[in-house]
Amino acid sequence: MKFILRPWQMSDLESLVKNANNPNIAKFMTNGFPHPYTKTHGEKWLEMATTTHASNFLCIEINGEVAGGAGIHLQQDIMCKNAELGYWLSEEYWGNGIVPKVVSQLVDYGFRNFDITRIYARPFGNNPSSQRVLEKCGFKLEARIEKSIFKNGEFLDELIYAVRKS
Repeated sequence: MKFILRPWQMSDLESLVKNANNPNIAKFMTNGFPHPYTKTHGEKWLEMATTTHASNFLCIEINGEVAGGAGIHLQQDIMCKNAELGYWLSEEYWGNGIVPKVVSQLVDYGFRNFDITRIYARPFGNNPSSQRVLEKCGFKLEARIEKSIFKNGEFLDELIYAVRKS
């Protein structure tokens, strides 16, 4: 399935809200990605994503509409040689091999464009699909922090996967 990784646009609001408003997506995200996902949430996101480090926040577009998002977030201070990777995809497109391609493109982009040596992601312990994506893309499990996440009334493990610049 074909997709485009591109900068966010204010005109993405309608399809962003339509595809982000899904409890099956939100359950694997921080509480900064709420459910329900409203027009107000979308407006706030787009305002930030189109102005602050816009090249680091990308829209996944499929068939002319927002199907997800991905980003690479540079770290500061003593973590300045690291970047955190994040992503989500509309449930409609799960299982089509899109996310591994997105992750691979972002890893390549990150190492080419930033002075970093490590890119990491922190999937929840109850998200084996995301773990498989990261492993397919060369990420290694560096840590499992037991019951460190409290989401939807339950404690979950935090996993830390990373890939290093060769």
